[in-house]
Amino acid sequence: MTPPPHGRGAGGGGGVLGRRAYASLLAAAVVALALLCLFYGAAFAPSIRSAHPRLPVRRLGFRARETGALPAGLALSSIPVCDARHSELIPCLDRALHYQLRLRLNLSLMEHYERHCPPAPRRLNCLVPPPDGYQVPIRWPRSRDEVWKANIPHPHLAAEKSDQRWMIVNGDKINFPGGGTHFHAGADKYIVHLAQMLNFPNGKLNNRGNVRNVLDVGCGVASFGAYLLSHDMLAMSLAPNDVHENQIQFALERGIPATLGVLGTRRLPYPSRSFEMAHCSRCRINWLQRNGILLLEVDRVLRPGGYFVYSSPEAYALDPYNRKIWRLMSDLARRMCWRVASKKNQTVIWAKPLTNGCYMRREPGTLPPMCERDDDPDAAWNVPMKACLTPYSKRVNKVKGSELLPWPLRLTAPPPRLEELGISSNNFSEDNEIWHSRVTQYWKHMKSEIQKDSFRNVMDMSANLGGFAASLMNKDVWVMNIVPFTESGKLKVIYDRGLMGTIHNWCESFSTYPRTYDLLHAWLLLSEIEKQGCSLEDLLIEMDRILRPHGYAIIRDKATVLNYIKKLLPALRWDDWTFEVKPKKDALSSDDERVLIVRKKLWNQTLQDV
Repeated sequence: MTPPPHGRGAGGGGGVLGRRAYASLLAAAVVALALLCLFYGAAFAPSIRSAHPRLPVRRLGFRARETGALPAGLALSSIPVCDARHSELIPCLDRALHYQLRLRLNLSLMEHYERHCPPAPRRLNCLVPPPDGYQVPIRWPRSRDEVWKANIPHPHLAAEKSDQRWMIVNGDKINFPGGGTHFHAGADKYIVHLAQMLNFPNGKLNNRGNVRNVLDVGCGVASFGAYLLSHDMLAMSLAPNDVHENQIQFALERGIPATLGVLGTRRLPYPSRSFEMAHCSRCRINWLQRNGILLLEVDRVLRPGGYFVYSSPEAYALDPYNRKIWRLMSDLARRMCWRVASKKNQTVIWAKPLTNGCYMRREPGTLPPMCERDDDPDAAWNVPMKACLTPYSKRVNKVKGSELLPWPLRLTAPPPRLEELGISSNNFSEDNEIWHSRVTQYWKHMKSEIQKDSFRNVMDMSANLGGFAASLMNKDVWVMNIVPFTESGKLKVIYDRGLMGTIHNWCESFSTYPRTYDLLHAWLLLSEIEKQGCSLEDLLIEMDRILRPHGYAIIRDKATVLNYIKKLLPALRWDDWTFEVKPKKDALSSDDERVLIVRKKLWNQTLQDV
């Protein structure tokens, strides 16, 4: 066969090469276009979860942790650090995520301030860094009046509220003179004024220990709650991360009990009859909306005879607009059977009835209606609010009150609602004794490392009956008692003891800012999380987010769980100081329980220790 002419052969080969070159160019163009999309996607959606590295620790099954064995290739040297823009990340209150997920939230009902947690693929499995210049917080009681500006670099509130004396920027610090929107002269004087309005003895709002738990809604930077402490009163200062988005962060940095929350569409995470007093000082809440549903939620959590303190222009202004609101609100309160206990100057104080008598005397068809018999007023985790009045049980109606002893006697006395949980007084007393012994041992183990003022904000992540918190009453701390949503009934006992807390599901992130607690206590929590099929690693990263640098975590759990956690300590940077011990056997412990105490390092965004 005669070979083809050279030119033709060259022509055929050139066609093949041309097609290959064309394909290569096309592939390069596709890659370039993909890179361009990726660049602009990152630029215009900086908070997208998948753009961040995942935790380089595989989710292990229970058997792997039972043996403490880890795969040979498991990376333990580091966990990714979140971008600096996430230094104040609150995963379940991340409005940028709401936008990305295209959640259809009703802004008029405050749904955008309620919890909406990221699905697993959108979680940031990284350590939240402190802001530039972060310092170990000023210790209590100095912190009530001053904090480091670098820790919460949001001085705009000082300018916005300068005429109300919320806060003042003073060099590298922010000072809190104790003012508020309605008490420019100071919260201390305002509190005495309220006590005088109610004719309580000695200008003490606690009324000889009979008023202990307070709910302060729309609390600002929580100066009202701060000054209640000297009256032996404990306030749950509540506000959303709204236009004053850092107000709760300031409160916690000051060492004042506070939490993020809103009166929106869901019940507050507290059982019925938890507070002796609720307080609203220009809290900017429309109490008349939706047939008074928000005021009815306050009524649900108030104890029999409890007070609602309302300081707002509607209570005193003479213009037609405010007069109309006052008439409507007064009518609503009357139909709810609230009576005016006192009204003076710019404040009105209503009192809730002690019995069902007034409810029974209302005309048929009166609104709001009484709640249905099958409604559980203590159900409060992700439960929609209901525009109805909660009647008292036969026992409460008969005794005309809560049967609680004055503070501090109620702390150790068996609460009346114990019997609703099937817990005997003897078991309650034994629980107290056990926790007193446990806490004594904890402090002995930490004695060489801590100072008297090392702790202020404390969280018991699985609080049971509040025994851990009760054992800390001789220390200058406050404790947020977390009760798992599966055991929510125990929270009523905690409030009846004069303590405070909330319901939570630790498979989700907690509603607080990063770096807000000095001490976390977790008893059997991590092994319980595994039983629920949730990620132990996610919980550890969440604990790190909550814990302040140089803060401590006391983890009491099975030995196999602690063995696994210890291998993660360097990656979490919880290895500043560690201590492990087999605790003394008691009626609440199991044979294989161990106690691990760790201290978190202070590090910057480059992962350098400070």
